[in-house]
Amino acid sequence: MNQHLRVAVIGGGAAGFFAALSAKAHFPTAEVTIYEKSAKVLAKVKVSGGGRCNVTHACFDNKELSKFYPRGENQLRKAFEQFNAQSTIDWFATRNVPLVTLPDNCIFPQSDSSQTIIDCFETEARKLGVLVKIQSPLTEIVQVENGAFSMKSGEETIFADKIIVATGGIPKRSGLDWLEKLGCKIIDPLPSLFTFNMPNESIKSLMGIVVENAVVKVETTKLSAQGPLLITHWGMSGPAILKLSAWGARILAEKNYNFAVLVNWLGEVKENQLRTDLEQVVAQHGAKMIGNLNPFIFPNRLWHFLLAKNEINAELRWKEIGKKNTNKIINFLLNDRYEVSGKTTFKEEFVTAGGVALEQIDFKTMEHRNIRGLHFAGEILDIDGVTGGFNFQAAWTTGWIAGKSVGNETNEG
Repeated sequence: MNQHLRVAVIGGGAAGFFAALSAKAHFPTAEVTIYEKSAKVLAKVKVSGGGRCNVTHACFDNKELSKFYPRGENQLRKAFEQFNAQSTIDWFATRNVPLVTLPDNCIFPQSDSSQTIIDCFETEARKLGVLVKIQSPLTEIVQVENGAFSMKSGEETIFADKIIVATGGIPKRSGLDWLEKLGCKIIDPLPSLFTFNMPNESIKSLMGIVVENAVVKVETTKLSAQGPLLITHWGMSGPAILKLSAWGARILAEKNYNFAVLVNWLGEVKENQLRTDLEQVVAQHGAKMIGNLNPFIFPNRLWHFLLAKNEINAELRWKEIGKKNTNKIINFLLNDRYEVSGKTTFKEEFVTAGGVALEQIDFKTMEHRNIRGLHFAGEILDIDGVTGGFNFQAAWTTGWIAGKSVGNETNEG
């Protein structure tokens, strides 16, 4: 079968390209074609990471790596045994694309340009003989009697022995109807990584300020995330907020994106420790005005904003602070409350929760358990990771496995 194997890869993004390259590398005589509905391939790779492309994350323990995925953790832990972060680094190294690891463990091409990754993929595709067809949406996909697939591309009818679906995240439920017609169970899609809009909060006046280590909680839930927090002209963003949005994707959708967050501006600092720290400030700097001495490692503009928000006179001396103001300071540093009303998603880099339900997929092969010959890779699955290179790693892993499995005559479930 491999001699005349026809593989159709639906989607020319990260997962689709990697799946196609894997299929052709493992089965050199196969005819592998990428069908991309738009005029450009790898568009999301191009804009990712501000045009730098965060290809993976320096986490080399598969179990720990899988914990960065709000959906798909258990399945990916097994999949990473086949292809993981180290595999990604090695794959690019053998194709003369050196990568660098930043202090936050995010891994980028040494060139600091996503175009390097795109050039690598396109060069590899030409070398292997992968066909790429742009502006070629596939419709009316049906499985015919011999197990092959029939598809329409415009007026043309295309036949393939195996299909790898790698269309990326589909934001609207209607965009997944064609897969449901094929027999796939679909989990309703909704945004995963998004920022918080705070139209009625004056903290927006501090846009551009970053607090390097904050803890953000969603009030009345167990949702919590820690990391850098960025104040924007619409509300809050940064890794802490994005992580919170990913883990809370379904809960926050149920709230229609109207909820309150509690911010601990000092990270993991607890009340008892903070009381002791404030006592030391009073003892050592009692004669100084509160507004002139910010004893915490966040910007002075935020300190002045918080004092004003809580009606604490910045000209008070630390020794005059008193019990009431001490309690106020402790509260706004550890439990500062803000109302969220709406979200902002990154249109070019949107990430979705939802898609093809994972229980239907054999992660040893990425094949549908009930529809033989139909494989999946990337975000079309109900898999999503937090920010930091994890979504691309899931794309490389599932794409590689799908590609290396399409030539198997029978796949064990």
